[in-house]
Amino acid sequence: MEIVRSSETARRRVGIVVFDGVKMLDFTGPAEVFVEANQFGGNYEVVVMSPTGGDVATSVGVRVSTTPVHDSGGFDTVIVAGSEIAPPLFVTPELIEATRDLATRTRRMSSVCTGSFVLAEAGLLDGRSATTHWKFTADLAHRFPEVQVDSDAIYVSDGNIYSSAGVVAGIDLSLALVEEDHGAEVARRTAQGLLVYMQRGGGQSQFSSSLTGPAPRTSLVRKATDHIRGNPQVSHTVSSIAAHVNVSVRQLTRLFRDELGATPAGYVADTRFEIARDKLHAGLTVGAAAQAAGYGSAEVMRRAFVARIGISPRRYQQRFSSTGALAG
Repeated sequence: MEIVRSSETARRRVGIVVFDGVKMLDFTGPAEVFVEANQFGGNYEVVVMSPTGGDVATSVGVRVSTTPVHDSGGFDTVIVAGSEIAPPLFVTPELIEATRDLATRTRRMSSVCTGSFVLAEAGLLDGRSATTHWKFTADLAHRFPEVQVDSDAIYVSDGNIYSSAGVVAGIDLSLALVEEDHGAEVARRTAQGLLVYMQRGGGQSQFSSSLTGPAPRTSLVRKATDHIRGNPQVSHTVSSIAAHVNVSVRQLTRLFRDELGATPAGYVADTRFEIARDKLHAGLTVGAAAQAAGYGSAEVMRRAFVARIGISPRRYQQRFSSTGALAG
């Protein structure tokens, strides 16, 4: 396919909304995607904005000059960046109002990381599907019950509203927008230029630090979970766990739901997956990790990984094992 140079296509303005405390990669990552795409026909103009203009302080201390939202004009795409600061602290009335204003003069609105809280506060996610960084999905769902939160998605599109998970997911989303605008070949060339995947496999679950949920509140449930985690190779059943702690199956199931938000069988499955993942991080083979975690075979573990995170244990290990092998 012949790539059309930027001078031959209509300009598309991309506005990126930032504020004091913004995560720097949340806006520089998407900005670099659109600028890189200009080499292959994108012809994007990137405008960095804030509610009042002037300099803003980023997460790494670098100050960035911005254009006031009210002087910014119309856009093809607007991206609201996020922050590690708690949403109630950075989502100000000025930022919400600026976002509502921009939504009236752009073709599509989008967010990176906790920028989704800004879209939600502005009412732009009501009745829509959305995502955010896995650390904040539960809070987004709790605070905005009218939003259908997809906690595992790298990015979500619903009509003309787009949202993405944390940090590098903004690059994934931006590449998808470039592909939507100019086709797969332009997006592929852009990804190659930036040395990133055009589309990553799996969801956010593969990055989450823990999948086993809250800690037990009572000694009885703690005894049960300690037994499960300490003996992953045992063929645990609800009946055997209940017998170990000397309660009925019904009572055990109720206690697990009340304290852990999971069934006993679900907790066993989560524990095995977490142990297997840790063993893969430590450099064990897939077979050894499967045995240590209590899976019946490497194939059983492979099916569990694919079902949970969309990739095999071997692929997972290749992505998240130590980078020491690349040194020297």
